[in-house]
Amino acid sequence: SSLALLFVCAAVALGTPGFGALRTHSEKVLYNGATVKQVDVPTLSGSFGILASHVPTLQVLKPGVVTVFAEDGTATKYFVSSGSITVNADSSVQLLAEEVATLDMLDLATAKSNLDKALSQLAAAPDETAKVEAQINVEATEALVKALE
Repeated sequence: SSLALLFVCAAVALGTPGFGALRTHSEKVLYNGATVKQVDVPTLSGSFGILASHVPTLQVLKPGVVTVFAEDGTATKYFVSSGSITVNADSSVQLLAEEVATLDMLDLATAKSNLDKALSQLAAAPDETAKVEAQINVEATEALVKALE
């Protein structure tokens, strides 16, 4: 059996060597009802794989790698910053991500540099709001570095 995947993102990196200024292309549909074998996702409650007839669920994505396996087993990996995933009883899956980039579009050295900047911003945050925003950036950038290493 297979899954019907809808994968939409709010911003896509187009030729961006790092992950920080990804708002280069808005709202892109990566898959629209495409038939795929499996989707692996990182969520706040843990990472898991989705196959046909998966138990219906709604989860919040955390920064990390989403892997889409085509029917022939070919895997395509995407880094996502955040979003949500809905698995329906009819084996359809809706994956909505805030920011997405394929791993081959990203550069480890740039990601590490961005992490250093994010850590500096966190240390220099003048108030709680700035600290929370900086902490989110640190977590996303740490996940990106881990994905690329």
